[in-house]
Amino acid sequence: MSLRKLFLYAMLATALAFAAAGGLNRYIKNSGVPETGVRQTGVPETKTRSTASTLTTNFPVGNQAPPADFLPVQFKNAQGLRAGQVLVASRKLGDPNFAKTVILLVRYDDQGVLGLVLNHRTDVPLSRALGSLKGAKDRSDPVYFGGPLETAAVFALLQSPAKAEGAEHIFGGVYLINSKPLFEQTISTHPKPDVFHVYLGYAGWTQDQLRQEVELGAWFIFPAEAGTVFNADPDALWPEMIRKTEMQVAESVYGICKRARYSRDRGEPVEAIFGAAAPPALR
Repeated sequence: MSLRKLFLYAMLATALAFAAAGGLNRYIKNSGVPETGVRQTGVPETKTRSTASTLTTNFPVGNQAPPADFLPVQFKNAQGLRAGQVLVASRKLGDPNFAKTVILLVRYDDQGVLGLVLNHRTDVPLSRALGSLKGAKDRSDPVYFGGPLETAAVFALLQSPAKAEGAEHIFGGVYLINSKPLFEQTISTHPKPDVFHVYLGYAGWTQDQLRQEVELGAWFIFPAEAGTVFNADPDALWPEMIRKTEMQVAESVYGICKRARYSRDRGEPVEAIFGAAAPPALR
């Protein structure tokens, strides 16, 4: 078999792993997230607990052999999903609520999965959105639209070198603030905008639902970093992370080609390249 054919079969085998069927239904169980009664001005309010995701079936080629320092999409093994990971929407995710989004998972348990959209910054300052809070009155930093569910719910992410008492540790020095007393206490200390972001609303799934979406190719998985969460240019965050993913895909395909060349030169069967996942057409 020629090297060109091996390359084409490698591409085909990878693409077959991403084949999907139909749409996805999005919902979340009651997660007990507190509401403060604060409403965001300029963002449509929604109390709906179910939305619809629309995926096309033409998924981009994925990564079959990731390097150790990068956690890419896990299409067929989503068991490692957990809080502290970042979801990056694939180009084929058609749901307008989640297209081109970057989401930090802040809760992943039996009650469901909760995430905050990192790259939907609004033009609404904290002083306007949360005017009822004394500590927010003089703040001009903007609030973020955390997701389409329960937009009256207020969350905050804080980066702190010291343990934030009462807050949920997400990863590294990043903490989730999701109770009104703790929020008021934190904002009264006047944290800097580059380490303190406020979100109205959230994104939600059940565990099984998110796993299915990952397996269908809706999301790429990245390890969370403070520089991602508190990125100074959130509008550029999704394009930047998609480029990283596509570079990783190119490196993966190049690696497959190198292995194909090596196996061909050694006269090894195609299973030496693809293992047990080799398509029947190649055996």
